[in-house]
Amino acid sequence: MTEGVAEARAEVRVYLGTYTTWAGGGPGLGLASYDAATGRLRSTGVVAGVPNPSFVINAGRRVYAVNEQSKGTVTALEVGANGVPKVINTQSTGGADPCHLVLHQGHVLAANYSSGSVSVHPVRADGGLGPRTDLVRHKGSGPDPDRQEGPHAHQVLADPAGAFVLAVDLGADAVFSYRLEQGRLTRVGTARLHPGAGPRHLAFHPNGRYAYIADELDSTVVVASYANGVLTPGQKLGTLPPGAPTTPRNYPAEVVVSADGRFAYVSNRGHDSVAVFAVERDGASLRLLEATPVGGEFPRHIALDPTGGLLFAANQNSNTVTTFAVDKATGKLKHTSTFPAPIPVCVAL
Repeated sequence: MTEGVAEARAEVRVYLGTYTTWAGGGPGLGLASYDAATGRLRSTGVVAGVPNPSFVINAGRRVYAVNEQSKGTVTALEVGANGVPKVINTQSTGGADPCHLVLHQGHVLAANYSSGSVSVHPVRADGGLGPRTDLVRHKGSGPDPDRQEGPHAHQVLADPAGAFVLAVDLGADAVFSYRLEQGRLTRVGTARLHPGAGPRHLAFHPNGRYAYIADELDSTVVVASYANGVLTPGQKLGTLPPGAPTTPRNYPAEVVVSADGRFAYVSNRGHDSVAVFAVERDGASLRLLEATPVGGEFPRHIALDPTGGLLFAANQNSNTVTTFAVDKATGKLKHTSTFPAPIPVCVAL
């Protein structure tokens, strides 16, 4: 085997979400790859004609992206033999500004931020999306007049067992739980967060009994117990170290958990750091270890690679993706490289 072939096989494909309609944004869905040993990224092209792909999921031969615009849509792509995705089709979500999606039980579900709703689309045999089979609209509001005048669905995901779907709603200060049956969603529970929390995203502990909810509006993370589709909020703690400056205002964004369940990470936009938490009591509590400077501005999305040895941060306002080596023993992060990208807001591994 030649050295060139060895290097090529050591690279892993990654998709970069961006905003195509913003000044300085990308022309479409960004394509890149990273060195599996070092995490160093390099650009491999772009798929044009995918508007505002602000959140993307990599499903192997298939890729699905939201199109975050007032008339929201979702796009399905197929990865060709040459490794380049091609658009299969696009479907309307029936809502405004979809910002997150999940592939679950043969369906793609999307969270429509501005309209506070979740849409359901069946996946066709060719990987494309069929017409919408359901659209559920949340109700609720919160005390922040600028951000919580009504519901704002910000994330939709399946629980670890694949039995239920959860929708995190920033505007309603709530997480709604559903069962998906024959393409339709049935509500099974509602978890109410503290007023003004602005829950944005959550991540489950690998044991499936706990989830960690990142709250965008008050820089907190809430530990919630979980069973049978129902979240019960418990411990609440800050995502910033004591004495951190209050300006600029901080907005937590993404939360991820290590595969061994020992550490959790939350991106801090404004403080421009990644909060590192130790997971204690078999997932029932968190303890802030440190907030590592992210090496960029406004880290919107973070992702751990499958080995757990690398963490990537999409820094929206500095047009960079930074890579960190993860110390699996301590959970701490070490910045290793910086990659330029136009308004990166998602790193889909």
